[in-house]
Amino acid sequence: MKSNLIKDTTKEERIALIKAWIPDDDGLQDCDMDLWDIYADYINGKREIAEINAQMTGTFYTEEDLNH
Repeated sequence: MKSNLIKDTTKEERIALIKAWIPDDDGLQDCDMDLWDIYADYINGKREIAEINAQMTGTFYTEEDLNH
């Protein structure tokens, strides 16, 4: 498997990687999450994917949690 580190990829390869993560019907139309914005620093060679992922934190609730 090829490395996805910035030093081992071109900008075009990084764009293709993020594009591959977005399914045809991404189901994200009703939320504020935009993978292009989230990973812009990776695409532009500023921060690695692992750094971006490490900064993303959040609390996730199930429907059951919300109904209690």
